[in-house]
Amino acid sequence: MAESGETRLVELPRGMYPGRLDEKGRLKLAAPFQRYYEALTEKTLFVTSLDRRTAAIYTLSAWRSTEMFLENFSDDPDAAELVTFVANQLGSEVEMDGQGRILFNSDLRRVVGLEGTELHLYKQRNHVEVVPHAVYEEMDVKPSIDVVAAVKTLKRARLP
Repeated sequence: MAESGETRLVELPRGMYPGRLDEKGRLKLAAPFQRYYEALTEKTLFVTSLDRRTAAIYTLSAWRSTEMFLENFSDDPDAAELVTFVANQLGSEVEMDGQGRILFNSDLRRVVGLEGTELHLYKQRNHVEVVPHAVYEEMDVKPSIDVVAAVKTLKRARLP
């Protein structure tokens, strides 16, 4: 906790965390995520998918920023409109319960394939990405050379 009147910065935890939905479609969050969401003043979350392959947990303020980005994205308005449609089709507003669980609606669970599988959670920009194990394995088996090339590209762009 903050001492001497200091304000503690609340940030999403870093690293990869395991998860699994229970029989009612609730995800029990790892303790670092629970502490993060408990520290927020706005408790409403938006749980959705943008790509129908992974799920995402947004704070409502982070989702508002994403909505603004999509509304103002002029490079490909059709892409923004499609992503907005999918996010609203599969999304719902929820709150974390007293036991640190977040409910995923049945359409989101079915479309993304979240039930009966290990899930992998990590911070991605302004939200928590929820990756089903099959998608995680696809991402994990990409050749190492792709990662090496990606790091070189980012270093040329002055990655700290």
